[in-house]
Amino acid sequence: MPRPKSEKVRLSVFRGKEAKRNHAILCSLHQKSPQTGWDIFVQLKKRKEMTGLTYTTLLRRMAALQLHDYVMKVGEKDTMPGTETALYQLSPRGELAVALSKINLDTFVKKAGYDSILGALEAFENWMQ
Repeated sequence: MPRPKSEKVRLSVFRGKEAKRNHAILCSLHQKSPQTGWDIFVQLKKRKEMTGLTYTTLLRRMAALQLHDYVMKVGEKDTMPGTETALYQLSPRGELAVALSKINLDTFVKKAGYDSILGALEAFENWMQ
């Protein structure tokens, strides 16, 4: 049987054509939250792999992530006299997605203490009911 490319959890939000942008947006919000779309855009444009990103594309990604409940609007911020822009923050689903993208489940099962394992097991069992 061939070995998988990565032993980390690959969630649907981190697969496909928009995976890099989704991951960058979620990680940006994980580091500092809440942020406006423009703040996220400025932060991502500093990265070498995001040089082709446009503000319109970022707003489209934010809307898609909000539709799938990874990101939520938490308020508005005054930008210019008479204009307001949305403040975004990670939803609990987004927080979990970022956390699962950073851990290796095989290592967790092998090295975690019984308390951590029992807590994770209880959470999964409650979800399956």
